[in-house]
Amino acid sequence: MSYDITLTFDNGPTEAVTPHVLDVLARHGIRASFFVLGKNLQTDATRALVDRAAAAGHWIGNHTFTHSVPLGLTEGPEVARHEITDTQALIEHVSSPRRFFRPFGGGGKIGPHLLSPAALSLLQEGRYTCVLWNSIPHDWDDPHGWVETALAQCRAQPWSVVVLHDYDTGAMVHLERFIERARADSARFRQDFPPECVPLEQGVATQSLAPFTAA
Repeated sequence: MSYDITLTFDNGPTEAVTPHVLDVLARHGIRASFFVLGKNLQTDATRALVDRAAAAGHWIGNHTFTHSVPLGLTEGPEVARHEITDTQALIEHVSSPRRFFRPFGGGGKIGPHLLSPAALSLLQEGRYTCVLWNSIPHDWDDPHGWVETALAQCRAQPWSVVVLHDYDTGAMVHLERFIERARADSARFRQDFPPECVPLEQGVATQSLAPFTAA
C-alpha cells in the first residue's frame, strides 16, 4: 500500500551538512521544508544556504533562535519575541506568505510545553502557520539506524511529516538510502502538510490549541 511523506529538516543550516542534503533532494526531485535556527544564520555562508534552499523551491520556516528550551516552559513576551521575531527577521525575505513556524519539542515530544501563551499570541498576531510532526525517527541520536525507524513510522500511517536534522551527526549520509527505499516501497514525496499537523494556519486556529499551549 502506498503512503505519503513530507520531509522536513530542523536545526540548520550548517555548512557541513545542508549542502549535501540539498544535493540529495535535487537529485531526487524532492522539495522539502527547512526549519532554521536564528543562531545559525549569523554568517554569510549559512545565510547563503537558506537562499539556495529557497531558490530550489524548498520552504523556509522558523524554528526559534536559540533552540534552548521549549517555549511553553518560558515566561513573558520578551523570550517569545526573541525566539520567534528575531529569527523571522533573518528569513523574512525567503519566507512563504504562510510564515511557517515549528516549535521546539525537546526530543520530538508534543504537548503543552510547545508554546507559552505569549508565544501563541505572537504567532496569532503575526499570522504564522504552526507546523508540527508525526514521525520522529531520532536521527540525531541514532545516526545509522534511523532509516529503519523512519520507514516503519511512515508505513504505519497514510501521510507522515518526518523530522530530520541537517547538522553534523553523520545521519544524513543515509538520506539517499531512505528516499530510495521509500520510493521502492511505493511512497510518494510531497511538500505540503497534513491538516492534523497544522493547528494554526496564518494565525487562525484549525483545531484546539490547548494541547500545545501552557496554561
